[in-house]
Amino acid sequence: MIRFLFVVPFVLIASTASAQQQGRDACTRDASRFCRHHLDQGDDAVLACLKEHRARLSKACQQTLTEHGQ
Repeated sequence: MIRFLFVVPFVLIASTASAQQQGRDACTRDASRFCRHHLDQGDDAVLACLKEHRARLSKACQQTLTEHGQ
């Protein structure tokens, strides 16, 4: 039982990290296509750029932004 309680937090952390990575993967192509000049300015600049181009983004990227409250 103690071993189970020790493993659960690691599984939850790993699944959260995996979801974040999938979100980044969903928007990587859109970011390089529409926001290339913002890529070296940090995540906030890229996110703002993606929001500006929201209507032109892939469905997967649009869904990822929506799921993350953006």
